Amino acid sequence: MEQLLRVMNFNVSRDGVAAGEHQSREKPFGLDHAERLFGWAGATASWPMRTDPGGSRGLDDYFTRDFSRNIGAEIMGRNKFGPQRGPWLDHDWRGWWGDEPPFHTPVFVMTHHERPSFTLSDTTFHFVGGDPAAVLDRAREAAQGRDVRLGGGVTTIRRFLDAGLVDTMHVAVSDVDLGPGLRLWESPDELLDRYRLEVVPSPSGVVHHLFWRR
Repeated sequence: MEQLLRVMNFNVSRDGVAAGEHQSREKPFGLDHAERLFGWAGATASWPMRTDPGGSRGLDDYFTRDFSRNIGAEIMGRNKFGPQRGPWLDHDWRGWWGDEPPFHTPVFVMTHHERPSFTLSDTTFHFVGGDPAAVLDRAREAAQGRDVRLGGGVTTIRRFLDAGLVDTMHVAVSDVDLGPGLRLWESPDELLDRYRLEVVPSPSGVVHHLFWRR
């Protein structure tokens, strides 16, 4: 069975913004109101970081439940892993997620400045150079037959899209305009030469965009 590269539960605003330009430890997404993008997912019963009972069921919950289905490895850009740039000055930084990251698979962090791998709980982070195709080959080997999730951020997803490597993509578009920032697109129509698109509105107000390769 073919191993797919899947973008899942990626969040953008109505004007295509996925992150601000000035990420910091205090603002992981570089935005003052990042929760306006992913609040729909945090409200669901299956949100992986949920610590209390409850949460919504239905369409949005389906997508949060699907986050780990048949996923054997994750690829992310360095900007998703943390706010440091350039050579690593703080090896004590081990990501935003604490001692129990939500990935439960090998994670390949793309960076020009490699550092030793480390493991937190059942997640091992590897810091790798190379072009998107080479990193995907490593992730597929580690995934042992399961699919690979492409976690972001927006610059990393654009690189893999431009390289023609993304098989399926789920983007949740929130009903808010954020203005300046890093954009996934000016319009989702930009991808229609390469992907089929199904648009599914949710009662929460978010609109789910489902892309699959033509």
